Amino acid sequence: MVNEATFTYSMQVENVFALVGGLGIFLYGLQVMSAGLQKGVGDRIQNVLSIMTQNRVAGIFSGFFTTVLVQSSSATTVMIVSFANAGLMNLRQAISMVMGANIGTTVTLWLVALLGFKVKIDAFALPSIGIAVFLSFVGNRQLKLWSEPLLGFGLLFLGLSILKKGVPDLKGNPEALEFVTSLADYGFGSVLLFVLIGTVLTIVVQSSSAATTITVTFLAHGWITFDLAAAMILGENIGTTVTAQLAAIPANRTAKRVAVSHTLFNVLGVIWMLPLVGAFIVAIQSAFVTDSPTHLAIFHTTFNVLNTILLVWFLPQMERAVYKIMPRKQSEQG
Repeated sequence: MVNEATFTYSMQVENVFALVGGLGIFLYGLQVMSAGLQKGVGDRIQNVLSIMTQNRVAGIFSGFFTTVLVQSSSATTVMIVSFANAGLMNLRQAISMVMGANIGTTVTLWLVALLGFKVKIDAFALPSIGIAVFLSFVGNRQLKLWSEPLLGFGLLFLGLSILKKGVPDLKGNPEALEFVTSLADYGFGSVLLFVLIGTVLTIVVQSSSAATTITVTFLAHGWITFDLAAAMILGENIGTTVTAQLAAIPANRTAKRVAVSHTLFNVLGVIWMLPLVGAFIVAIQSAFVTDSPTHLAIFHTTFNVLNTILLVWFLPQMERAVYKIMPRKQSEQG
């Protein structure tokens, strides 16, 4: 009995280390990939943003493509805040870009859902790292620039592989299953609880991409049901706004308003979706015959697209609401 208990405890500790280590590698890979992509395309993005934000639709597309290119909605929102702080972008342009960034951030979950759970990750994660290291030593500057994004890509999926192995199967852990089931016994209260969990998780890891990856991993292993995973996704949409709030702390009032608008946009989206989330989930599961990770990616993207389509028509009203929350000072112009 003692040996069995010791073995069980050892396995649990090993799982915790795998979860923490896998998440750490995933986050570092995401950071390296984002930083590398920004080095490669950052200057070009800044040069065309002023042209691409002339109207709300162009702003949405610029926010979307910027986030896809740099693979980080946090990096995009920080960029938007800094542009607003420098006076290169007005509040309405910034809000439209934030809307597009919210759609762009869903691409990471698609990568994880389509590749991370359907193919052997190590088959391309390790070669990506090997090629990246080789490119870092070549003399060609353009090739060297691609070493960082490729290294980040490999580390990201290597971290996901470790993360997946660190999540124990619930069939062999009935106590954990009982705990998770107890959290799902409160009806709509459970949905609100998991919205809160998703929000806190994103604030803690400081990355909506990492938070959604954890969520889809738990869903794939049976730790949570699809409706609770969807609730966590909604919470993660709120949690991701904290990055913009932090970036705006030392900035001027225009930049702070951008951060407020980001929070307002995401919170309003979650509010209108919450009463409809059950029907929304049923519709997705009926319309698409696929696995649960892909269902979650569909939910994430569809929600953000619909939220943008709905609220973009109220952009002037949102702008006025932000000015009511944070009024102009006499010293401000316009």
